Amino acid sequence: MTDAESVHLAAGTAPNAALLRSLSSGTVAGTVGLEEELLLVDRGSWLPAKAAAVIAGVGDRRVKPELPACQLEIATSVHEDVADAVEELRACRALVATGCGPDLAAVAAPVHPLVDGPIDLSATDRAVGLWKHYREVIARQLVSSLQVHLAFGDADCTLGVYHALRDLLPEMAALAAAAPFAGGRDTGLCSVRPLIASALPRQGVPPIIASWEQFAGDLAWAVRGGAVFDGSEWWWELRPHIRYGTLEVRVLDVQATVDRTSAVARFVHALAATLADSYHLGEIQPPAPTWRIAENRWAALRDGVRGELLDLRTGEARSTRRCLHDLNDIAEPNAPGGLDDVRAMVENPAVEHLRTLGPDGVIPWLAEVFTA
Repeated sequence: MTDAESVHLAAGTAPNAALLRSLSSGTVAGTVGLEEELLLVDRGSWLPAKAAAVIAGVGDRRVKPELPACQLEIATSVHEDVADAVEELRACRALVATGCGPDLAAVAAPVHPLVDGPIDLSATDRAVGLWKHYREVIARQLVSSLQVHLAFGDADCTLGVYHALRDLLPEMAALAAAAPFAGGRDTGLCSVRPLIASALPRQGVPPIIASWEQFAGDLAWAVRGGAVFDGSEWWWELRPHIRYGTLEVRVLDVQATVDRTSAVARFVHALAATLADSYHLGEIQPPAPTWRIAENRWAALRDGVRGELLDLRTGEARSTRRCLHDLNDIAEPNAPGGLDDVRAMVENPAVEHLRTLGPDGVIPWLAEVFTA
């Protein structure tokens, strides 16, 4: 997020527990920010194109380079209303589309459906450092997600909602799944993005965080020993953000259109508000075992909304559609305007339309609807 109160840590350092608590408690409860990763492609071949010139031409601090040379990121300001964050995102997409000119296009593709192999990285010191540490694996991370930053204004509530949202990562992933193709083939999955990302460490379902002291200690251990350059490499699909004091939801595939982004973001924001209410009422359940959530996570990326998820406590199988509709009903009181657009996504998942296009047709269609 571009204007959040944040802390900048020196390289090779990690925040202590007191700082982490202060950051989380210093946020404004209910505020939200969005980030989305986008690809630049050549309109002649529909293959990746370098984004640096477009980013420079746009000249807006909300439009930033990413690790792959063909990728950029839009980061909104902090907003009290998620609808305002979405409209800022829409305006930034328009800026990027204009900056592409006639020969390039921007697309919201979780995975480029035709690419299979390493890609060029941005010409930055950080990219060089990550290459040295992760080798070719880092150059295979041409993956794009939608990230939702959630604020609670209370450090203990932040950790409570962290564990509640952690349980629901599979449902959120199933709703947003939109990446069936890789290397020009249908993978049979609804989203192959997490499998590509999992070639790196610290991916997927995050660990239980018993306290801010434990979290600070884990970060310090990894930084001190050189396992990570800094705490930003805590790449799990949900994490307490060590600069903003937010919870960052990272499990979501980037969405083709702003309207779909709006539906997903409003759902996540309303769900988080509902879980915060439950925390204050003392109704948050103890954290579920990581492997059980990961089992559901696998089912979600394989089958999307058409599959089944297991109750994390009883093991009872339920349709993912039913789980999502129940969550919509629970979250809707905290969603101005309702969540009918989310229900429509559950009944008509994006991945099914993408499969009708085939891997060769996806990128041209994504370019067409980018600012729709």
